[in-house]
Amino acid sequence: MPDEAGRVTARSLNRARLAWEVVIVLGLSLGASAVYSIVSIIARLTDTTPLGNQSTTINGSQSTREWLDFTYQFLGIFFELFAVALVLYLLWRPGSSSFRRLGFDLTRPGRDVTAGILLVLAIGIPGLGLYLAGRALGITVAVVASPIDTFWWTIPILLFSAVRAALSEELIVVGYLFIRLRELGWSTWTIITASALLRGSYHLYQGIGPFVGNAAMGVVFGWCYTRWGRTAPLVVAHTILDVVSFVGYPLALSWWPALLAPAT
Repeated sequence: MPDEAGRVTARSLNRARLAWEVVIVLGLSLGASAVYSIVSIIARLTDTTPLGNQSTTINGSQSTREWLDFTYQFLGIFFELFAVALVLYLLWRPGSSSFRRLGFDLTRPGRDVTAGILLVLAIGIPGLGLYLAGRALGITVAVVASPIDTFWWTIPILLFSAVRAALSEELIVVGYLFIRLRELGWSTWTIITASALLRGSYHLYQGIGPFVGNAAMGVVFGWCYTRWGRTAPLVVAHTILDVVSFVGYPLALSWWPALLAPAT
């Protein structure tokens, strides 16, 4: 039988291993995005051009040649999903599915979809209002969410990109991070706050407004996850929000050109 000192040492080693695992996972995924985003906002704020007159593009063209553009965009999205595969692998253990641990399975699809839609209604309209307010106040850059010139594959790629973002953010920043930080002894609200700040941080490249809005979204999503124990509704909500943002961008641009048009 191992003595008490041996058990304490084993627990300490396990905590250290888990802590390093979290650092590595975030360093390979959204933690790295947060660091780049912080550097980006510093560069923007110190630029001679006011923040409100700057723009950024997501889902932009990767090549002037159509087949290369499609190939680069598809491969970029595809390989980013390997970070999700990594956390699923790390959370797997014999007799316990990582999908079940994350609450990302098909045991209650109707309730998950309904909860996701309710989250969209609760977050989507205020989020849009905050973005427009940020643009009006000059603290948010113009975000070009999708190309205006489209090909036959543009919308499928935008849908794929929306699913990738939802899976990456909700399964890593909520599901995985909450599980591991609990195992490290963090309190519930400390975890919610840390996750929300991380979510806001990797959106800083869009300006101050998106940081605040996404951090607030992170608090709501984190609280819902602690209540429901499921990431599936969060993935549903995030996917819907991004699909509307990406696919609906040209329509929104026609409605509010003064606020949404990219800087020239």
